Amino acid sequence: MKIHYECITCAVNQVQKIVEMSTSNLEKRREAMVFLAKQIGEFFNEDSVPATDGGMLFLELYKFLGNDDPFKEYKRRSSELARKVAKDIGTVDDFKTAMRLAIAGNVIDFAVGYDPEKIEEDILRMAGEELYIDESDVLFRELEKARVLLYLVDNCGEIYFDRLFIETIKRLFPGLEVYVAAKEGPIINDATVEDLLEAGFDRFSHVISTGSRLPGTPLEYASENFIELFKRADVIIAKGQANFETLSELRDSRIFFLLKAKCSPIARELNVPKGSAMCIRWL
Repeated sequence: MKIHYECITCAVNQVQKIVEMSTSNLEKRREAMVFLAKQIGEFFNEDSVPATDGGMLFLELYKFLGNDDPFKEYKRRSSELARKVAKDIGTVDDFKTAMRLAIAGNVIDFAVGYDPEKIEEDILRMAGEELYIDESDVLFRELEKARVLLYLVDNCGEIYFDRLFIETIKRLFPGLEVYVAAKEGPIINDATVEDLLEAGFDRFSHVISTGSRLPGTPLEYASENFIELFKRADVIIAKGQANFETLSELRDSRIFFLLKAKCSPIARELNVPKGSAMCIRWL
């Protein structure tokens, strides 16, 4: 997905949040925002993919601030609360219910100002709602035929609901080889390989890195090992907006996007109302 006009404003707002989370020193905050103003033209142009170029800008800011993980405490709290809610939900046997829980988990996103204290209330409410676009029957049929599933996670906290879904998939399709991919290192509140291991994903799947810290899955920055796996996967489940931004232009029939359209550019791109939740192939 190419950049929309609102995406630069969104990046600037996220930079301000990063700066405020990183330091209480007002002079340092001012220096960081001036640094942003000087850098932003270097990273964005008409062909930019928002998640990719925004991510590179954030990493430059991390270096400037001397803070490699400004979201560490937010991620810890999100994971703590989500882990408790997922544990209370327990085993989920129904495929569509488990999938809706995974999509509902996509609300846990600092980029849109989400309050992690609302996790339980929002997850249970959204899990009972119908999807605006629901191609889960097609996904189920593709999983029946598949040998290898690649699951691309999105945010911390959210991964505990992904785990419920993947565990359901494994029970329904015991012969399926499942790989779960996360970021190589911290970027905003995205899940890392370390987060997946802490959540126990290695007990029922192969945990791998995309080879990159950038949001979504920009294949031009992925590792050779990841690219090889991406090519041989029969089904790919991609969570969240950043994965849609970085993979939608492939028009790959193997990819099923599970997400909530939390901003106007994504909603416009998908031609759905803002706030819509969906399971969709983008062909």
